[in-house]
Amino acid sequence: MTKTPIKISTLEEYINFDDGTDKRYEIEDEVLVEMPPGTGKHEAIITLLLVRFFLEIQKMGLPLQPRPNGTEVLTNKQLRRPDICVITNEQAKSIESTSAILKTAPPLLVEVVSPESIERDYNQKTSEYAAIGVVEYWIVDPLNNKVTVCLLDNGSYKQTVFNGNQQIISQTFAKPTLTAQQVFSA
Repeated sequence: MTKTPIKISTLEEYINFDDGTDKRYEIEDEVLVEMPPGTGKHEAIITLLLVRFFLEIQKMGLPLQPRPNGTEVLTNKQLRRPDICVITNEQAKSIESTSAILKTAPPLLVEVVSPESIERDYNQKTSEYAAIGVVEYWIVDPLNNKVTVCLLDNGSYKQTVFNGNQQIISQTFAKPTLTAQQVFSA
């Protein structure tokens, strides 16, 4: 039995959509795409990065806040739900009393790759996030034990791959305090 895709044409339709379940969705080409729950490893990586980002933000006194995958980002083409958004205090204030949908680019986004998201995370989201001006985008790939840090440069990303004991170099967090191996040991 084939399910008919649910077409969503406006942000308002998406905000008000309720299928009676707790399923999570992204919008892709005006169609709801179910985002299945991550594996335990997927969630452990997200938790580790959230804690590390939070501690680094506190230590450095940055006007930023890390958010788990409940904060969504409106790109030029889709509505995306990254695994982690590092947002500005102004962005946090703008969604304080409304749906957590950002209409401006957060400084840093992280996606943790799963088998069904390889194409989306490496290709579609890379071009979408660059197009809206996300300065730093991490692709954390536990399938290949590598972290790709994409830094925006003249409208496109320059990518650096980190693996093993290499310190992950971040533009947002000036002092490298995390290795790829530490991320995948979560």
